[in-house]
Amino acid sequence: MSVVDGVAGKAVASGPGDPGPRRLTSRMRLTLVVLLVAQFMLAVDFSILNVALPVIGEGLGFSLGGLQWIATSFALCAAGFTLLFGRVADLFGRRRLFLAGLAVLGLASLAGGLATSPQVLVLARVLQGLATAAVTPAGLSLLTTSFPEGPLREKALGLNGALMSAGFTTGAVLGGVLTDLLSWRWSFFINVPVAAAVLVIAPMVLAESRPGVRPRLDLPGALSVTLGLLAVVFGFTRAGGHGWSDPTALAVLATGVLLLVAFYFVERESPAPLVPVSVLARRSVAWGNVAGVLAFVTETSLVFLMTLYLQEVLGFSPLAAGLSFGVLGLGTVLGGTVAPRVIAATGTRATLVTGALVQTVATAALLLLGTTAHSLALLLPATFVGGVGNMLLIVGFMVTATSGLPDHEQGMATGLATMSQQIGITMGTPVMSAVATGAMTTTTVTGVLGGIRTAVAADTALVLVAALTSALFLRARTTR
Repeated sequence: MSVVDGVAGKAVASGPGDPGPRRLTSRMRLTLVVLLVAQFMLAVDFSILNVALPVIGEGLGFSLGGLQWIATSFALCAAGFTLLFGRVADLFGRRRLFLAGLAVLGLASLAGGLATSPQVLVLARVLQGLATAAVTPAGLSLLTTSFPEGPLREKALGLNGALMSAGFTTGAVLGGVLTDLLSWRWSFFINVPVAAAVLVIAPMVLAESRPGVRPRLDLPGALSVTLGLLAVVFGFTRAGGHGWSDPTALAVLATGVLLLVAFYFVERESPAPLVPVSVLARRSVAWGNVAGVLAFVTETSLVFLMTLYLQEVLGFSPLAAGLSFGVLGLGTVLGGTVAPRVIAATGTRATLVTGALVQTVATAALLLLGTTAHSLALLLPATFVGGVGNMLLIVGFMVTATSGLPDHEQGMATGLATMSQQIGITMGTPVMSAVATGAMTTTTVTGVLGGIRTAVAADTALVLVAALTSALFLRARTTR
């Protein structure tokens, strides 16, 4: 009996040559809800504390330099350990790791909300990051193995992508609302009941899945890729705060790149590789993940740049700026909803390219923003259209990077896809912050706007790269 059988019941079993069920059963819908709620909660955690950072710093006595570690400690663990935990899920059970990660997330969130010192808060964020690194790939691999490849999986991935993107935007809004109306501590506490509810329901609807024969864990590969990712993410974060000429940032980045190169050679010789080189050589995996990194880099950085624009150029409050991104959220939900239909009609490569080109045009339009509130007439529709395009790109990436692989490699494939997502989310803000800051000639409104325009131009170029690489290096239809 397949994984889909275990989740959705024997009535929907499928065999070789059988495309599987055409419609979601009631139990499949419940499975989807459970997994999507967990993934949405994780996406919210990436941005929910951004608005509250100054208030947290004052309340717990963080130094100005130490404040960044509230975000950095989470991002380092979430990105650095994702690939490792994706493989661990393959070896020891995806549902088991999913539930364990959710339990850790709930406890860490409770500890963060009750924290009375900077050390306790940062430790809670580290544990939240580790839990995210475990739950995200395990949840995504459960999603891909619970739905047969084809329309149902594409629909599930479309909804997942839409909620992940909307979660990032929702986190910024929700963090401002909770901080203003209650306390920053509720940005942590809100996870606790959600995690508890998922922990109660998930064991009843999710089937365990793991290979019959358990291979050895590739420890040298795990160490090299984890340390390499940690170094790369820390290097980019350091460069965002200290500039691209900072020797520590450059040294750490170089070390990270060397470790990732070493990881490739380790995998070539390993009898039980963490990521088989043959899988990395697949065009769908390699170039799909390139598109994924660029999709998340450009989306998260654009939210940062437009927040900077709304607050520093137009004078909006943090909460008003956050609420302005509701339009972007609507665009991402619409894009995630229509993406499966676009993929079914045109294929994943066409969807990737179309989404990237739509996002490119919408982002380029933001170069025309001015210094008055009249620019909202351009910003709101441009971010809406850009959200639709970005979600077409993200769903196309998710389907491309996880298709055509056997179930026993889905955890690894989704681990790679999730790693791309986490790295993109983590890198976007520090990279574009450094670009914008470096281009600001003065601290006046026009000087700040000039720096933002330079970063928006860089953002536009990156999305165009995603379109070009997808068009040139992916096969015409990767899901059929």
